Amino acid sequence: MNIDELDYELPPELIATRPVEPRCSARLLIVHRESGRLDHARVRDLPDLLRAEDLLVRNNTAVLAARLVGRRASDGHRGGGRVEGLFLEARGSDWLVLLTQSSRLRIGEVLHLEGPESTHVPIRLLERCGHGWLVRPEAAASLASLLSAVGRTPLPPYILRARASRGEAMPDALDRDWYRTLFADPDRAGSVAAPTAGLHFSEDVLRRLRERGVREASVTLHVGEGTFRPVSTDRLEDHEMHRETWHIDREAAAALRAGPGPGGRLVAIGTTTTRLLESLPAPVPEGAASGDTDLLIAPGFRFRHVQVLLTNFHLPRSTLLALVGAFAGMECMRAAYAEAVAQRYRFYSYGDAMLILP
Repeated sequence: MNIDELDYELPPELIATRPVEPRCSARLLIVHRESGRLDHARVRDLPDLLRAEDLLVRNNTAVLAARLVGRRASDGHRGGGRVEGLFLEARGSDWLVLLTQSSRLRIGEVLHLEGPESTHVPIRLLERCGHGWLVRPEAAASLASLLSAVGRTPLPPYILRARASRGEAMPDALDRDWYRTLFADPDRAGSVAAPTAGLHFSEDVLRRLRERGVREASVTLHVGEGTFRPVSTDRLEDHEMHRETWHIDREAAAALRAGPGPGGRLVAIGTTTTRLLESLPAPVPEGAASGDTDLLIAPGFRFRHVQVLLTNFHLPRSTLLALVGAFAGMECMRAAYAEAVAQRYRFYSYGDAMLILP
């Protein structure tokens, strides 16, 4: 597949820089795959759009305060050039991070990370590690407390750029609340991006879904930094897909093995949930399971589990858009995106959503 087939024009003013309030008032474009019909609703209408006995599967990963901002040391003091980065994972007491200005940084150099509340933590650069750096925090504290002190919400770069172009400045405390789903389990922290389709849910919508008879299951896929990585190859098949870790507990495995009830469908909240589910064999194994996946879902893929998809609108020329094209069909997806642009839907992580039905 040529990556140009996943391109589209988006007016920059349609990039959402904050969510709507309340969350469930986000607009919802309903896509009927077989007929190609497009309808308009709100996420709060979801209980009327799903069926009793549908199985609703969501990603309960929690987002780390993984965005890092700091300065290079200058003559042994803070005040050197600005450096930004992204925490990826802990390796013992060390961290693997991505950093800007990587080509100019030196092994042994000390950077001073600066938190949103004027806290700071020095880190020493140990060695280059692939595209990132292995660093050692020079502070005696746990990973959670250090990231809480100096980490910021890892908003996608396009939101930060859009805010800068519009002169919008928002405190990180707001984003920590906005960029978190109701499903997020603190014990499942490990993502550097939110599973954004889940951002639209409110307690009221969940209550009404349960009253309708919709079943629920939670799975975990930790969203990695590769989700921000654009496809740089001409052919999608040549793109090196990023790898993400996943886990399903015994209860979720049992729910997936049982499947939806009579007349029900498996409804995936978001592309991350879809990627995990479609990485599983059919039938789903018994008991808890963990693993990792580098699955690339593109047109021609045969879906074994997911029958209905709730998703946000994704960047052009991205693997997430390829997944939506595979699920909806390319012509249907293009028509839906053209309609969303024409009707001035809000795009990307803090934007509106679409529900793709059979």
